[in-house]
Amino acid sequence: MNPQLLQTPIDYLKGVGPGRADLLRKELGIHTYQDLIRLFPNRYIDRTGYYKIRQLQENSSEVQVVGRIVHLKTVAQKRGKRLVATFRDDTGEMELVWFRGHKWMKESLKLNVPYVVFGKCNRMGNVFSMPHPEMELLSEHEQSLRTAMQPVYPSTEKLASKGISNRVINKLMQQLFIETGGRFSETLSAPLIRELKLLPMREALFNIHFPKDQELLARAQFRLKFEELFFIQLQLLIRNLVHKQKIKGYVFDRVGALFRDFFDRHLPFELTGAQKRVIREIRHDMGTGAQMNRLLQGDVGSGKTIVALMSVLLALDNGFQACIVAPTEILATQHFNGIAELVKPLGINIKLLTGSTRASERKVIHEELENGSLHILAGTHAILEDKVRFHNLGLAVIDEQHRFGVAQRAKLWHKNTTPPHILVMTATPIPRTLAMSLYGDLDISVIDELPPGRKAIKTVHRYDSNRLKVFAFIRDEIAKGRQVYVVYPLIQESEKMDYKDLMDGYASIEREFPKPQYQISIVHGQMKPADKDYEMERFLRGETQIMVATTVIEVGVNVPNASVMIIESAERFGLSQLHQLRGRVGRGAEQSYCILMTGHKLSADSKTRLETMTRTNDGFEIAEADLKLRGPGDIMGTQQSGVLHLNIADIVKDNQILKLARQYAQQLLRDDPSLSAERNLPIRHTYAQISKKKNIWNYIS
Repeated sequence: MNPQLLQTPIDYLKGVGPGRADLLRKELGIHTYQDLIRLFPNRYIDRTGYYKIRQLQENSSEVQVVGRIVHLKTVAQKRGKRLVATFRDDTGEMELVWFRGHKWMKESLKLNVPYVVFGKCNRMGNVFSMPHPEMELLSEHEQSLRTAMQPVYPSTEKLASKGISNRVINKLMQQLFIETGGRFSETLSAPLIRELKLLPMREALFNIHFPKDQELLARAQFRLKFEELFFIQLQLLIRNLVHKQKIKGYVFDRVGALFRDFFDRHLPFELTGAQKRVIREIRHDMGTGAQMNRLLQGDVGSGKTIVALMSVLLALDNGFQACIVAPTEILATQHFNGIAELVKPLGINIKLLTGSTRASERKVIHEELENGSLHILAGTHAILEDKVRFHNLGLAVIDEQHRFGVAQRAKLWHKNTTPPHILVMTATPIPRTLAMSLYGDLDISVIDELPPGRKAIKTVHRYDSNRLKVFAFIRDEIAKGRQVYVVYPLIQESEKMDYKDLMDGYASIEREFPKPQYQISIVHGQMKPADKDYEMERFLRGETQIMVATTVIEVGVNVPNASVMIIESAERFGLSQLHQLRGRVGRGAEQSYCILMTGHKLSADSKTRLETMTRTNDGFEIAEADLKLRGPGDIMGTQQSGVLHLNIADIVKDNQILKLARQYAQQLLRDDPSLSAERNLPIRHTYAQISKKKNIWNYIS
């Protein structure tokens, strides 16, 4: 069919008109015929059976009855009136009731004419009544394109109040199929359709809106979900291919003295199999001549820093500089101290640049960077400033990438004429299904095993009524020379309440752990950064045994001596946040503990979260559970979930289809990278249409 027809404004569809068109645009984002055909039903109602009035039962299911209206009356009630119709079939009578719009209903209803009514029944004494039924003349019902499976479309209160009911949308959909003749252009190649036994496009669209039976509905849903996920994967994979072809990177083909010397003589521990695999992947990337763009995922304590350092040494061996950028001063300082200690025997020049670096030190850093004598620069956003210029930056490592905006990352690209290789690290495990959709254009490496000797953190759930036992446990741990975190939730909307919770908690801990025997630090969002850093430093140095804090304690802060994490009101935290907080302990060789404190009243979701935390330490398993509980948009935050406004697929429930779609998209690009083969023209044409538009699903068919 002519693709232009589907771009027709919705105003021109018979039965719409300017008023309805305006509502459809504002409430459901429907601007064209194309948008309407892609408004997929939320659910379906099975309307195969017809009930006799005598067979009606009082339950919550919806029923369909054929009969005639024999009498109409308006009844006064406390507020306004209601319209009551007596509805009769050959077995008895029931009532149809309208509390709104009765003037219009009264004028449109016909007496003694067969109707089909559909809705839920209530029982008043011996009489059944059906409020606001869906109604259709039997003669129309028999002729319409209606099927046994009735679609229920997304709606809003405003649409319902303006009379655009589910039935109206259904009628508009029928009209659309009549005007287009149901002829929709194919979007996938014939071999792909054959191999996966997919319904053709026109049949899939017909059966999603007017399914003849359950089997055809399931096949239509599979076809449309596959297509949606296939084109998203194609877009991400092509972006990655283009990146590799167009954006040239430095070729690091030497494994030189620094890398070998460090690996052979100064590695503090044996690398795990996962670390070795990831280093191989990074070496391969940096040797290809294309710019590396790799995401390194690894749970807390999995040894990402060593992998980053080995990658930095490769850059140095090939005559280049490297930088490591962290989101906060504490984290940047921690990276600097850790790496400076590791490379001390190698004679490498490494410096730290943050917002509080003194002007005299900055001057030296700027000079050494530009003349090439400074090899590694660790720091915060300060590294991104224009006045920081490198002699030849070959590798940029970015820690906790989600804390940096795209524009900030782009600044690193412009430090050289050729962009440096980029290694992005995160300790926030991203579920595999989500990573495929959000970071499908990055190459992903995963460190999925912990270094040997690390003890798993023991996690328990305790109620507030067990608090005295918990305090006794803390005393025992402090007596062994350990340190303890006590964390309170911080939820923006109720900051005053949270602050009160924190201060009340602090007061009760002070009573239980009095000075001078015990020293307590406190950190919260209303403190000045310098005061916060001072308290963190005291805890780091072991001058205080207990750190009472809101969630401002940073991701990645390393206090090996801290062995107990107590999370107050644990039910108010999300799963990934609980997992991140737990990762603050377990940094040393001693057994560590995480205690989740809650009240007795818990929702089903809270119970699931607590049960998951006590059952497993695996960040990826936790991330998958979190995704099921919260959905993709919430997990990544709105700014990153743009690609996930899906029309029909659900990346959690349909993760098998997502994997299949990615597999077929990869295969297609291996066989025909430019999509120029005759058989792939439908895919090429659809891809071109999608690429023009931000919302990729508005322009398929």
